[in-house]
Amino acid sequence: MTIICHLPFSGTKPSGPFRNFLSNLLTAGIAVLMLTACSGNAENSHVPKSAPVTVSIALKKDVPVVLKAIGSVEPSNTVSVRARVAGEITRIAFKEGQDVSQGDLLFTMDPRPYQAALEGALADLDRDNARLKSAKEDVRRYAELVKKDYVTSQVYDQTLANAGALKATVAADQAAVESARINLDYCTVRAPITGRTGNLLVKLGNVIKANEQPVITINQIMPINVSFSIPEEYLADIQRYAAEGTLGVEAAFPNRTEPNFRGELSFINNTVDGSTGTILLKATFPNPDKALWPGQFVNVTLRIATSQRAVVVPSQAVQRGQQGDYVFVVKSDMTVESRVIQLGQGIDGETVIRKGLEAGERVVTDGQLRLFPGAKVALMNQPASSGTNTP
Repeated sequence: MTIICHLPFSGTKPSGPFRNFLSNLLTAGIAVLMLTACSGNAENSHVPKSAPVTVSIALKKDVPVVLKAIGSVEPSNTVSVRARVAGEITRIAFKEGQDVSQGDLLFTMDPRPYQAALEGALADLDRDNARLKSAKEDVRRYAELVKKDYVTSQVYDQTLANAGALKATVAADQAAVESARINLDYCTVRAPITGRTGNLLVKLGNVIKANEQPVITINQIMPINVSFSIPEEYLADIQRYAAEGTLGVEAAFPNRTEPNFRGELSFINNTVDGSTGTILLKATFPNPDKALWPGQFVNVTLRIATSQRAVVVPSQAVQRGQQGDYVFVVKSDMTVESRVIQLGQGIDGETVIRKGLEAGERVVTDGQLRLFPGAKVALMNQPASSGTNTP
């Protein structure tokens, strides 16, 4: 290193003090330059030559083709129980929120007015039966008399008409008896389905009208349904695969660790919603432990088929840029290439690559922030596969 310093002299040598000042100045300048050069060399020696990354190998494997949606849990059957006759509630045989079976007693109403109506209808029936019996005897006697011309045909015809009218009256009495019996039976209200009772809307001693307000609502939750909608573009595939066999459906609570619930697709709506472009589907779940409850929202996964030998990578390897989705591929010379890819579906932490990547290539799963096309990398792990490769 050469330092040249030009100082203006007027042709005379500098004096002693001034000469010492110049010597000290030159010595300090040389020291500063040497320190700067050494600092630069030290910094250059710490620049990393390779970026540390972790990688995984893209593999071919069989991947289920699934559709995901947000679903709403619904009871498989709902009944709003109403009184069929008016009267006072005299007994309530269940508690709110209780599970009931079909045929269980729910509540009773005061039966006395309807018992009295039944007894009156039975009395009318007995009276008119006696009259009909007498009318039939008259018909039998007048039939003999008209043959001997003891009575006119007109009298005989009137006797026949009276007997016919009494026969019709007896039939009406029998209908009235049946109606009274039915009304009396309606005083005892039983569960029409097996399910879970809700909030009791009346209390003991209330007088209610017939077929007006619901007394209790029963929801059947074993089994239970989950309704969800999917884009209409998948309708043809769903119909085709559903015709070949039952389609499995899984439901899971958002952000919870419970295992998925497994059910079957049970309903495809007959109309596409024109405002949203979706089709309504329903799945049925056994729900033996009653974990699914009406009104809940769940994440639904509908499995419609299996994609054979699809190329998959860990989902964290996929990056998004201005040119679209891409991955960093580690080449044989330990440099990386930015590869634009076409994504398929993602499932269980893996993503299907439809186009742009081949099985066996190494992709970066961690450390992408320090990479650029052509950058040197150092592998921090043994390349881990994203799944089991298929032959």
